[in-house]
Amino acid sequence: MSQRLDGQVAVVTGAASGIGAAIAQRFVEEGARCVVVDIQDDAGRETAALLGDAATFVRADVSVEEEVAAAVDAAVRHFGRLDCVVNNAGILGAVGSIADIDGDAWRRTIAVLLDSVFYGVKHGARAMIAQGSGGSIVNIASTAGVRAGLGPHVYTTAKHGVVGLTQSVAPELGRHGIRVNAIAPGGTVTSLTAYVSTGDATNLDEASKRVGKGATIGRPAVPLDIANAALFLSSAEAAYISGAVLVVDAAGEVIGDRNQRFVEMGATIVQEAGRRGL
Repeated sequence: MSQRLDGQVAVVTGAASGIGAAIAQRFVEEGARCVVVDIQDDAGRETAALLGDAATFVRADVSVEEEVAAAVDAAVRHFGRLDCVVNNAGILGAVGSIADIDGDAWRRTIAVLLDSVFYGVKHGARAMIAQGSGGSIVNIASTAGVRAGLGPHVYTTAKHGVVGLTQSVAPELGRHGIRVNAIAPGGTVTSLTAYVSTGDATNLDEASKRVGKGATIGRPAVPLDIANAALFLSSAEAAYISGAVLVVDAAGEVIGDRNQRFVEMGATIVQEAGRRGL
């Protein structure tokens, strides 16, 4: 085993299940110790228990700044330092027509999807700056944060905000040796996407078929795909990468497949177009 994060300590929010749990597992496999942060008590404790002595669970509502700050402080207190923060926690949030979205639902969605990232960056940076040895912050955005039309209005707005925050703070924190990057996952099969696509959070097989329908690579993303990207951005292999948005979307949500008609064109058609000066 390569131990790419040997001796490092990470805080991963939304780590009780799905992408967050996969990130925590990959980090521990690569030598890190991890604070599993989530609002789901039982699932969070179970995830931490499965990871053994290298992990501990901290319950926190990431929309509350004091609770995010306490989770960061718990990492330093329990493991002695902090090297990585992955701001992953999220919800689908408010949906519907812009004329019908309730203001309180809008604010709650922004609080969970964007305010929480601000709190994680703020307090992660606070601890890393005090420590003086740099670190890595990875914010989980979405393909909806780099292209409109891939998510609900509020979700899309928040994820664009995550990208903007990442790129805005990267130069400032770079002076302290802290790298800040974002990951924009495409459609990823989790209990949330299963619920949205099938109405059953446990029906991952059917969700995989539906989410992966039309994917150029032939399948949707799975949590491990995103976890591996987070591992790369947190490792020494990404030591000169900051302010980047890594799109993990081999399914083609962002780039699409709009040039396929040109791929399928015969050479004679192209030659004829040239002869006509088109």
